[in-house]
Amino acid sequence: MDLLGRGFLVLALLVAAYGAVASLVGARKLQAVADGGLNGHGAAWVRSGRRAIYVVAALTTACFVLVEIAFIRTDLTFDVVASHSSSTTPLGYRMAAPWSSQEGSLLLWVWLLSLWSSLVVRLAGRRMADVVPWAQAVLLGLGLFFLLLLVFYSSPFRLSSPVPLQGEGLNPLLQYPSMMIHPPMLYSGYTLFAVPFAFAVGALAAGHVGSDWIRHTRRYALGAWLLLGIGIVLGSRWSYAELGWGGYWGWDAVENASLMPWIIGTAFIHSVMIQEKRGMLRTWNVSLILATGILCILGTFIVRSGVLSSIHAFGNSTVGAQFLGLLVLMTGGSIALVTWRRESLRSEHRIDSLTSREAVFLLGNVVLVLLVVVILWGTFFPLISEVLTGKQRPWASSTWGWWVGPLGLTLVGLMGLGPLLAWRRTTRRHLWRQLRAPLAVAGTVLLVGSLLGGSARVDVAAALALGGFVLGSIGQELVRGVRSRRVATGESYPVALPRLVGRNRRRYGGYLVHVGFAVLVLAVAASSALKETERTRATVGQELSVGDYTLRYEAAIGDYRLRDQRIEKLIVGAKVGVYRDGRRISTIRPTREFFPSSNPADGPVGRYFNGEAATEVALDAGLTRDLWVAMQPDGDALVDVYQALDKQLAGADAPFARGAEAAISLATFYGRRPSPVTFQVISSPLVTWIWIGSLIMALGASLAIWPTGDLQVRRARALGRARLARELQDQ
Repeated sequence: MDLLGRGFLVLALLVAAYGAVASLVGARKLQAVADGGLNGHGAAWVRSGRRAIYVVAALTTACFVLVEIAFIRTDLTFDVVASHSSSTTPLGYRMAAPWSSQEGSLLLWVWLLSLWSSLVVRLAGRRMADVVPWAQAVLLGLGLFFLLLLVFYSSPFRLSSPVPLQGEGLNPLLQYPSMMIHPPMLYSGYTLFAVPFAFAVGALAAGHVGSDWIRHTRRYALGAWLLLGIGIVLGSRWSYAELGWGGYWGWDAVENASLMPWIIGTAFIHSVMIQEKRGMLRTWNVSLILATGILCILGTFIVRSGVLSSIHAFGNSTVGAQFLGLLVLMTGGSIALVTWRRESLRSEHRIDSLTSREAVFLLGNVVLVLLVVVILWGTFFPLISEVLTGKQRPWASSTWGWWVGPLGLTLVGLMGLGPLLAWRRTTRRHLWRQLRAPLAVAGTVLLVGSLLGGSARVDVAAALALGGFVLGSIGQELVRGVRSRRVATGESYPVALPRLVGRNRRRYGGYLVHVGFAVLVLAVAASSALKETERTRATVGQELSVGDYTLRYEAAIGDYRLRDQRIEKLIVGAKVGVYRDGRRISTIRPTREFFPSSNPADGPVGRYFNGEAATEVALDAGLTRDLWVAMQPDGDALVDVYQALDKQLAGADAPFARGAEAAISLATFYGRRPSPVTFQVISSPLVTWIWIGSLIMALGASLAIWPTGDLQVRRARALGRARLARELQDQ
């Protein structure tokens, strides 16, 4: 199977190289025809390049299937399986384990890229015939880069030497449901953003710099934005529920790596509307999508280079220099293309008034770009400080808040203001009439927040007011739209609302995204301002209080899990009763799980405690408040016991077989004779609404992507006319 996989990778590499060259040759020949030269059969070359994309997709699919089979079977002859899985790893996590490795994640990247590329060139048909060949070459070139890495630097089909008796297993922190789809969502977003990036390069290369390439790739950009956003939220949820620190965003390097292209993609999605409406910002828009593509590669570089430390990074990299080279090539090439076409990219119009929708959109774009500049500087600041001072100095959370907070609040205010303004110009009288209701909603939200104690901090008060302003703004637009339709058609409100939205899904889908973001901002503000934290050491029977809650440590937990007659993990934890106003409302069980080490030097018993460990948080979530509890057992007491047992078994027969029995006995004994534990308890209001707001944003983006009924009818009629024309030509 290893020979088959390596053969598929090499063949995919050769086909991608041929396809990229064929697409470039076809593009040049078609351009020569357009310039009055001879017909050099450019279309045939382009078709050949397109077929190469399909072949690469088929070959990388076969490679991915082979890797999945190896993980499902726990085939330890493959080094990637032995390093990232084991027979004790549950089946679901074995299937997700490939993308926990460098080799598997690179294969996932090129596989997804080939699938999206196949889809886009298939749907492109004969449209934008001068741009598509260049886009094909870019997409195949990116695929070629990743295939080079897989063939020469990081092959998933490298064999183990020697073959171990047991694999190292999947990192326990990654054994969480959302982590099964978090990396594929991120990589789907990264690779789908490659489509508008490639078409932007193609438009610049072909000199076709109007709005056609934007209309053709808009839905791909929206889809990439949606998938990347889902990946970011899933990672945030994992951080909150699994990492044991109680937060959902820590401005970690890997978190920032995925956030930056999402933010610039947000700017692009908004900015292209100005180009479509007014023919403005051509240079800005093409620069934004080129920057988005570069930042997607930068995100992969940060994760896989090891240049920045991160709690989200799980392994060393051997491909950092190669990614750096690709980044230099993409950045230099993008700058060169934009400079070359600067005259063609000049805008047809200029902004007429600062009180116009396009002015607010542009200002919002500037804020988004500044936000990314700040995040980029803060992310790489540890390296910069190391160069200047010899010591890495990462930004503190307060520093991030000081820089990001004002920009974020400004963005929220502009988000509420944009829908209230007209294109080109808005009079003062019209503006005041538009502002009255949203300002009233903002004041109401701020008042409610003040009564609940959430306005003690200026930034939190501003977030509450601006979040309310956005909700009021979108609500007003929706109410007016429904009323206008009802007057025009006589429909009832329940009928008018869905039909209004269905007629302009892109507009109202965007509004729904803004509503979700406003909900998210309000939830972040409330959970940050009203969070209560308690950290204490307790023994069985003791109580601790956090806010309105009383927690009683009722009993210890000592348990284990077996898989294939082997110890998968040992579990120690606590049974905690949760009370409010003297009434028991729930029982929670925070635990600490220990996974065995494969190193015999750790001792017959100690190896079951010296491997990877994970904190399993007990989370009692609700619509109004989350109760988050983590526990840490007395490590010294456990160490003393298993070290004593290791000494006893040192000269015994079959010490490791007896060590497994002793480890199980120690875990169960802990449940009967527990030592003191340290509890960390956090009570945070409205955290659940962060996830609800994210879901609303996802629904809004899905609505905006979905084609309207009229568009579907127009496409069907166009296809019918095309078929009729072909039939007439054949007669």
